[in-house]
Amino acid sequence: MPQTNILLITTDQQHCDTIGKSNPRIKTPVLDRLVDEGVTFNRAYCANPVCSPSRSTILTGLYPAWHHCWTIGVKLPEDVPTVTGLLHDNGYRTILIGKAHFQPLASQPGSESIECHPTLRDLDFWRKFHGPWYGFDYLETARMHADEHLVGQHYAIWLEQQGLPDWKSYFQPLPGDAPTEKRRFYFLRENRSWTLPDKFHHTHWVGERTIAAIESSVKQDQPFFLWSSFFDPHPPYIVPEPWASMYDPQDMQPGKYTASEFDDMPPHFRKTREEHPTWDDYREPGGQGLHGFHSHLYPEAELKKDLACYYGMMSFIDQEIGRILDCLDQQGIAGNTLVLFTTDHGHFLGQHGLIAKGAFHYEDMLRIPMIARFPGQIPQGCSCSALQSQIDFAPTFLSAAGVDVPGALQGIDQLDVWRARQEQARDHVICENRHNPTTVHLRTMVTERYKITVYREGDFGELFDLKTDPGELHNRWDDAAYAEIKSRLLHKFIQAEIEREPTRMPRIAGA
Repeated sequence: MPQTNILLITTDQQHCDTIGKSNPRIKTPVLDRLVDEGVTFNRAYCANPVCSPSRSTILTGLYPAWHHCWTIGVKLPEDVPTVTGLLHDNGYRTILIGKAHFQPLASQPGSESIECHPTLRDLDFWRKFHGPWYGFDYLETARMHADEHLVGQHYAIWLEQQGLPDWKSYFQPLPGDAPTEKRRFYFLRENRSWTLPDKFHHTHWVGERTIAAIESSVKQDQPFFLWSSFFDPHPPYIVPEPWASMYDPQDMQPGKYTASEFDDMPPHFRKTREEHPTWDDYREPGGQGLHGFHSHLYPEAELKKDLACYYGMMSFIDQEIGRILDCLDQQGIAGNTLVLFTTDHGHFLGQHGLIAKGAFHYEDMLRIPMIARFPGQIPQGCSCSALQSQIDFAPTFLSAAGVDVPGALQGIDQLDVWRARQEQARDHVICENRHNPTTVHLRTMVTERYKITVYREGDFGELFDLKTDPGELHNRWDDAAYAEIKSRLLHKFIQAEIEREPTRMPRIAGA
């Protein structure tokens, strides 16, 4: 199998400061090993701070505004070309193990979804369905986070095969199967320890099935693109032992709100500091639930318990990644396998007083962990400050596979940056966030030094000087001292919007 294999390993909603090499409070020996064996990118950003759009960008090489999965609850159209489809056409076996989230939790004509009830629990359907789907030749997928009632699909089939016929009893009941009061506060539970044995947990399932997919690809002597997609450390905060007790909540150091830091921020930031905020101005026809638009006032003791559980989730994932990397070694293919570890977007664990994702474009939300390893191709034990974006993954994967990058893709081939042959490939990144048709619609541009956010509605915005204010405590949008910088950044922002226009068809004649 001489051709380059590509192994993409992702977590779900992982804060960038949750790798042991840079944060000694968390134990991630395998990721630490990956840091030593590859390049760590400390300025990597998501394309959108919620799951479906960012995952669809990774898959398509297009921004959400172009691939049309503009937020969660919106389907990625199945006719959008994917990097998996391109790799399949060039001889690759393309595989997804774990979380997909390309389709919504409802289905209707013209926007059909198989990632919703009752299909999620239709195990006869999933026994027969392993693809093709979005360019994947083969998939084993599931949809829940932790113990949510969305459990089912290939994971539930595996649980039964492992001798757990009563798997439903370990998960939240389906809507209507239990009184509402028994379900309402399950995110805020006293006990973060799950009675499900860790050998049945979906983190172990992703590890085991990823190993099986690698082994079968080697037997078929076929190069592979394999997306190994873990569900944690996304809330709700619950994980089996020994991971639930691995960290003492009293040792945790969550982020904090700094007094008056929201005084110059857009109004939705200040509302998070109210006990019972109202959001009527943001609701509109065609909108759904607004993530993060609620009170973020939360007891510190509970936040420490959440953080301890979150760390436990990551240490569990770390163990499974170790098994996967060991499999590459055992199969003798580590030397020709590009491994990329990252996540779909960041998370808040008290930083700026926030506890959930939303239209809050701080570094905690937009910046993502990212490590690349490719023996003999990528230097070992290095860190890189060159700007990276999820939009660049698809063209870089194609480049590593020796496949021409089509003009329809909007990202930049970063392979020479990853190989340390080029200092940087871009001077800005753009993050989209359209969570409602009009009222929650914003875009952020990040440069080497500055970050600027523009909203579709309202005369407010955000401007941070990341050099002098790395904690993002002082919004300079209305600061007269930054007026010229703001003007230049807005001009650059417009140019960046023009620049990211794709070129699906080349111009081959004068007319």
